[in-house]
Amino acid sequence: MTPSLLPLLLAGLAERARKTPRLVVGLVLLLVVLAGLAVVRYLGVDTDTDHLFASRLPWRQQEMAFARAFPQTSDLLVVAIDSPIPEAAEATAAALAAALAADPGHFRSVRRPDADPYFDREGLLFLDRETLSGLLDRIVDAQPFLGQLAADPSLRGLFAALALMGTGVAAGEADLTAYEGALTSFHQALAAAAGGHPVPLSWERLIGGGEIAARAGPYRFLLVQPVLDHAALAPAAEPIRILRARAAGLEFVASGLVHVHLTGPVALDDEEFSTLTQGMLTDTAVSLALITCWLFFALGSLRLIAAVLASLLAGLVLTMGFAALAVGTLNLVSLAFAVLFVGIAVDFAIQFAVRYREARFLYASHAAALAATARGPGGQILTAAAAAAAGFYAFLPTDFRGVAELGLIAGTGMLIAFLITLSLLPALLTLLAPAGEPREVGFRALERLERLLLRFRLPLLVLLGAAAVAGLAALFHLPFDADPLHTKDPRGEAMRTLARLRDDPLTNPYSADILTPDLAAADRLAAALARLPETAEVLTLSSFVPEDQKPKLALIADTAAIMAPTLAPRESAPVHPADIRLAIATARAALAPALAKLPPSHPLALIAGDLEGLSRLSDTELMAANAALVRFLPDELARLRTALSAKPVSLAHLPPSILADWRAPDGRIRVSVFPKREAETSAGLASFVDRIEALAPNATGSAVVIVESSRTIIGAFRTALGAAFAAIALLLAIALRRPLAVLLVLGTLLSGAAYSALIAWVGGLALNFANIIALPLLLGVGVSFNVYFVMNWTAGERRFLGTATARAVLFSALTTATAFGSLALSPHPGTASLGKLLLLGLAATLFATFLLLPLLLARREEGA
Repeated sequence: MTPSLLPLLLAGLAERARKTPRLVVGLVLLLVVLAGLAVVRYLGVDTDTDHLFASRLPWRQQEMAFARAFPQTSDLLVVAIDSPIPEAAEATAAALAAALAADPGHFRSVRRPDADPYFDREGLLFLDRETLSGLLDRIVDAQPFLGQLAADPSLRGLFAALALMGTGVAAGEADLTAYEGALTSFHQALAAAAGGHPVPLSWERLIGGGEIAARAGPYRFLLVQPVLDHAALAPAAEPIRILRARAAGLEFVASGLVHVHLTGPVALDDEEFSTLTQGMLTDTAVSLALITCWLFFALGSLRLIAAVLASLLAGLVLTMGFAALAVGTLNLVSLAFAVLFVGIAVDFAIQFAVRYREARFLYASHAAALAATARGPGGQILTAAAAAAAGFYAFLPTDFRGVAELGLIAGTGMLIAFLITLSLLPALLTLLAPAGEPREVGFRALERLERLLLRFRLPLLVLLGAAAVAGLAALFHLPFDADPLHTKDPRGEAMRTLARLRDDPLTNPYSADILTPDLAAADRLAAALARLPETAEVLTLSSFVPEDQKPKLALIADTAAIMAPTLAPRESAPVHPADIRLAIATARAALAPALAKLPPSHPLALIAGDLEGLSRLSDTELMAANAALVRFLPDELARLRTALSAKPVSLAHLPPSILADWRAPDGRIRVSVFPKREAETSAGLASFVDRIEALAPNATGSAVVIVESSRTIIGAFRTALGAAFAAIALLLAIALRRPLAVLLVLGTLLSGAAYSALIAWVGGLALNFANIIALPLLLGVGVSFNVYFVMNWTAGERRFLGTATARAVLFSALTTATAFGSLALSPHPGTASLGKLLLLGLAATLFATFLLLPLLLARREEGA
């Protein structure tokens, strides 16, 4: 097709629409209805982030191989349960796990990795020898006290034990210094009970001295694999709703003693999707209202506005229909095609409508004005649409499937938008018959600005050129924040919980996993990984076999021999209110002589006052206090007996639950490595992963996925942007036929990108997973803006900023900025950063188009 033939064809298309407007509108309406039906029937949403990248990528292959070896580690919802009373958290975790496991329709698996009996039996062996020795000494010292409790695990037994303490203090034979912490806990619990608000006592902390509780940490965990619906924006919404309902009905959660928090990959994703959709309807309505206002200022006619909006809506629905047939499902990146379509397609419609207004000033008849608009601006719009489409299509061959599908949809959308602009829009203009223009459409104020700029052309060109050079330098130093957690809302429950759990291996979001052939290889690799400067901890199967067992077992055996008779289970008589009252009276009598030897603030002296308050309670209140305060005592005594029965352990003694998490069915052994906090930056994490991959090229895990996916994304955008730039240059060469004109468009485009990079670098705005998709949009917008002016110049136009073209470009930019502005105000940090980058890039592009390009064109003309 020769260039001279193209204007005739475009004019013919618009003329056909003018002559048969009802037919064109009817046909487009039919296509819109069919596209809408296709959208309803075929278009879905795939929220599985694993599908954003091609499965052939080596790091994806390793990720999938690990998931096949350990399927229980995928799609995890982490339930973290905490309470000031560890036993209450433990009981809640057990009850919730049982409730969820009974619902396989919503939960595929439920595990409690910290609740295996193995740790109850061998837990003391995981303490270092010094800590273990101190703990065992305190247990032996507390033998008389524990003996009373073991013989009578009730308030009656507790008060008898306190009476023994009082007797010892009175006789000068007891040093309570080591027990002040435990006595303070007793005082607090007894005071609450005396006030009518009994709460359970943590006997785990009292008997264990805190070491075992500290090792277990403040949380109890459930690892849940919910049944996900990836066709929904929140795939785990229903399982999470059910989990929360089950948890809310549990005793300690309902009372407020226990808190249940959700985090993990599934909760983080669902929370992100919820944040993304928050306020969407309101923001969209506000954006549409503002866009309509800009259109009014640009077009000055409700009929023109109606035609533009109808064309825009038709093009969007047709593009959605194409997506339904060509792709079938939208991913979390390609969902952005609607913003991209509106951001660029509105430019085509505004450009055509404003230039039509200009033609109506020059031509009296609608037919002549329409033909003139199609012949001149129509070719410019086609060039802009083709260049934008080429920019999007350049992403098709990349391994970043998310943006490749976005490129296919948005690129085709550009061509659809062009066809709609040259068919439906002329037909609507014919039917709506807007009035003619009484005056020129351009901007007089901008024309004066242009004359002022030309007076200082040389210094301005030097200044703008220097800024572009600085921007190109900044482009290579613009950081890429590879941490996907930074694009999530830190105020959400999942993120807040994750922040508190960052140091726990179960929930650390930056771990790496390696599969080794056998245990010997795993141990060698673990030793090498532990020497890396970024490594905080390395775990493998051998980590679950305690070290230095022989001397520890000797200490435990000695303590067991002493404590066995004391802790032996025995039957105790049922307790009644009268028994408790008698024990209170006995304890008060025993404590009275000791009070003279204790300061008034000593916890044992405070306990004496608590006993007086307890004596005034009713029988019902006394029994409630008994039930609460000693509720967990029998279980803790049993746990202590179990811990003191520790035996030598080896790999052969590890339980199936641990083996399943660390040994694959084919015998390969898993090694997990966790970074230090200072390595959890983008640069630190990249260094951490590089060092790991140097030792284990098959490494995977969240840290590796974060780093390698960021490299895939950056590589995809570099390749695609290079290809897009080449394709756009070729299209411009065909359309403009003058190398100088092509250089002017591309040079201004690159300058706008450089200005964007400079402002972003100065403002500390980093690229990330969410905002990097702004680049193809800014490329398309920049080409569109610059093409109009340069093609006007090649056609002989010597005025730029005061023309109808400038009016169309300016209001197109304002309309697009309004759509982007709603993104910048999003509560979702990733979306907000996308909106900010789009606004920044749009402003820089407009700056280059309105300041740099007129100066370049004027300079070229002067030297022609």
